Amino acid sequence: MTELALSGALATPTIGDALPRLSLIGLDRDQLGAALRPLGVPERQLRMRASQLWGWLYVRGATDFAVMTDIAKELRAELGRAFTLARPEIVSEQVSEDGTRKWLLRLPDGREIETVYIPEEDRGTLCISSQVGCTLTCTFCHTGTQKLVRNLTTGEIVGQIMLARDRVGDWPDGIAPDPRGLPVSDRKITNVVLMGMGEPLYNFDSVRDACAIVSDGEGLSISKRRITLSTSGVVPEIPRWGEEAGTMLAISLHAVRDALRNELVPINKKWPVKDLLAACRAYPGLSNAKRITFEYVMLKGVNDSIADAKALVKLLAKIPAKINLIPFNPWPGAPYECSDWEQIEKFAEVVNRAGYASPVRSPRGRDIMAACGQLKSASVKQRASERLSPSI
Repeated sequence: MTELALSGALATPTIGDALPRLSLIGLDRDQLGAALRPLGVPERQLRMRASQLWGWLYVRGATDFAVMTDIAKELRAELGRAFTLARPEIVSEQVSEDGTRKWLLRLPDGREIETVYIPEEDRGTLCISSQVGCTLTCTFCHTGTQKLVRNLTTGEIVGQIMLARDRVGDWPDGIAPDPRGLPVSDRKITNVVLMGMGEPLYNFDSVRDACAIVSDGEGLSISKRRITLSTSGVVPEIPRWGEEAGTMLAISLHAVRDALRNELVPINKKWPVKDLLAACRAYPGLSNAKRITFEYVMLKGVNDSIADAKALVKLLAKIPAKINLIPFNPWPGAPYECSDWEQIEKFAEVVNRAGYASPVRSPRGRDIMAACGQLKSASVKQRASERLSPSI
């Protein structure tokens, strides 16, 4: 078993084992075959066995090798000794008044991340993290107050989706432990957004490989058009992402002038607005059917004037785009206030008149600190006894 072959795997310590078992979550078909080879599976059977494992992992959501009845009992026992199908550990699960769910998840090394599920009547969006903490210091974002610890592995990224599917009953014949507020549609998770903790383009390879597994039509089967990567503006990686991953793209813009964006999104000092928009215009596959979403948080008296609105639409001229206006979600110690609703409506009117779809994102999960810009591993400051227990 080579390190390269299992680069997406997640080591999970087990009591009594000389070595930690590796998780198969996050491995593609070739890597699953490579994992089977040291167990003595004949070369001629590797492709078939890897395909069987793929189906059990990503189609049926198996959590135990014992249920894999089309695999020989002896091989299932070997798999159980060598590998694990464990998801990240749930430290706490909170359900908002509006149905939004937030999971604080512990990884095998003890680090923690947050994942958020936002249900609507006919769809469900899962917001996942790509890093523990964040290397950026966007001043309006709670996550930005937590230093970067490390990148997530492919398995840790995919594992968030699999755990969420467990909890909302989104596998074939799956049953949600708590069905409150879930969509009425058969699929409970229809969209995935990389808008959680971290800057995903600073963890390019692991995020790309995770998206390939998530979008596979014979696996988790979430279309690339329903996967959105949000970046603060890592300009050199934007065209590469379009070529290698091809998902939808969102830009965390928030200001039209370099001086203000330098303050709100400090990465702008390295790649200013002009360079960022040039990369957007060159994004592979960009069209009216594949628009870029520009995210714009509404900060009272900072970036919410009518002049800002007019400058925004001028700035985005000739870019197939949607403009997401986001009411600022407060957090303890935040240096900003949310724009008044009347001002948000005036701002949106200017954008709409210019021909851009500009939905105002309804704040979701504010009561459990799960709204946009509020994610942070609160357990860094909390005693273990103060944390909420998982809901069963």
